[in-house]
Amino acid sequence: MEYNVHTLPNGIRLLHVPSASAISHACIIVNTGSRDEPENKAGLAHFIEHLIFKRTEKRSTNQILNRLESVGADLNAYTTKEYTCVHASFLNPYLDRTLDLFNDIIFHSTFPEDEMDKEKSVILDEIASYLDQPEEAINDDFEDMLFAGNALGNNILGTTESVQNFTREDIINFRKANYRTNEIVIAVLGNYTFNSVTKKGTKYFADVTENSPAQNRIKPAILPQSSTTVYKPIMQAHCILGTQTYSTHSKNKAGLMLLNNYFGGNGMSSVLNLQIREKYGIAYTIESNFSPLSDTGIFSIYFGTDKEKQQKALSLIFKEIKKLRDHPLNELQLLKAKNKFIGQIALGEENRIGLIISMAKSLIDHNKIDSLEKVFEKINQVTTQEVAEIANEVLDIEKLNIFTFSPILE
Repeated sequence: MEYNVHTLPNGIRLLHVPSASAISHACIIVNTGSRDEPENKAGLAHFIEHLIFKRTEKRSTNQILNRLESVGADLNAYTTKEYTCVHASFLNPYLDRTLDLFNDIIFHSTFPEDEMDKEKSVILDEIASYLDQPEEAINDDFEDMLFAGNALGNNILGTTESVQNFTREDIINFRKANYRTNEIVIAVLGNYTFNSVTKKGTKYFADVTENSPAQNRIKPAILPQSSTTVYKPIMQAHCILGTQTYSTHSKNKAGLMLLNNYFGGNGMSSVLNLQIREKYGIAYTIESNFSPLSDTGIFSIYFGTDKEKQQKALSLIFKEIKKLRDHPLNELQLLKAKNKFIGQIALGEENRIGLIISMAKSLIDHNKIDSLEKVFEKINQVTTQEVAEIANEVLDIEKLNIFTFSPILE
């Protein structure tokens, strides 16, 4: 896909992707997230993401929320372990309005104490709601075990204690240390010329003060294999198996993405779904995931099932892992896996807001954006030998950590 990039003197990059649609999509991404939080400040990046919508130097909360919604646009935001993102979808005439609002909430929020108190209450409710969903909460507890001693293990929402103790000074210090202008991308997908996007981007963001302190991320250590069971008042057992693995910069990333999709990724035809759910009817949900990060990655297998079926499910998973390691994919199996994965990626391109966010992240991570053809080329270049080597390294049962939520026995 055609794209152009312009870098402002303060380091902020403007990304434009042309589109013939009447609908435009835009985002502003900051390369900072929960892993950048100071000790005992878990949840701070997410807390800031909430507060930027509460009051700015020139707008009240209602004015912020109505600025785009009043013209039928959609405005939202999210925080991950490594990113903070605000995004919007809108009719083409409202690009100025969108960029103006992005500038206002990201660089001119005031973080008033009364709004902080209200938002703390909101997030505490969000944490409580999240903990009531074991299929979600187990991911955070698993990653806390996997990255013990490193901020990557922090729950993105934080803890009840950490959220209650946030101060305005914490917010100011975090933004100063982590909202680096050379790590901010403003991306626009829409029916505009690159020149017009550059002019508008310059109008709204050229005056932002340059801020480019060094990033201070600590790569997590590889810890010994461990197995943990937590007993909870729940009906089903939930289990995650996983390990640290390749980063987004690894030459093996494409191979593991392909292998993960074949083994337990999207669709009903994955190995795990066919063998565990369809053949034996043991688990309603069973899947594997690969999440590459800037200096490491996470490979995991998740399933939920009745307590009495848990060991059977684990045995079957181990059986499929052993089969994949002992009998690597042949050329025909690999070709089918590639065709399926490539097709899913192509369909995913239809999600325009997801596409522009993905392109902005790629610009931050790699300082370039691969075309769809280049992505497909990388997948097609993966060999059966590479898949076999990746399977033997990542799916080593002796290295897989196991984390379980188990029902309390009566």
